[in-house]
Amino acid sequence: MNPKYPFVSSRAKHICEYCHAPEAVFNLPFEVEHIIPLSRAGTNQENNLALSCRSCNLYKSSSVSAFDKETGEIEALTAIGRVTIFNLQINSYAQLAARIQWLKLGFLGK
Repeated sequence: MNPKYPFVSSRAKHICEYCHAPEAVFNLPFEVEHIIPLSRAGTNQENNLALSCRSCNLYKSSSVSAFDKETGEIEALTAIGRVTIFNLQINSYAQLAARIQWLKLGFLGK
């Protein structure tokens, strides 16, 4: 486990900082991921770390920017929600179905 997990997970309130999935419904702790990957000159500083569910971390991979199909512009993932939702597949059928269950269980909207 990443040694910065206690700080990052507490700061994120144990919620994926991308899709807002509640860590409590998973059988494993979420991952501490680099917003700007080390391979792209990112750092291990706390302001470059995010708590991420496995799905978001896999879809994000080493991306730091993405193409916005609606505007034709390239923006940083953290600067534009539409690109993040598309690239991380946050509104996929599986994500939407899970979000409905999390709402029913009281994990979202607190």
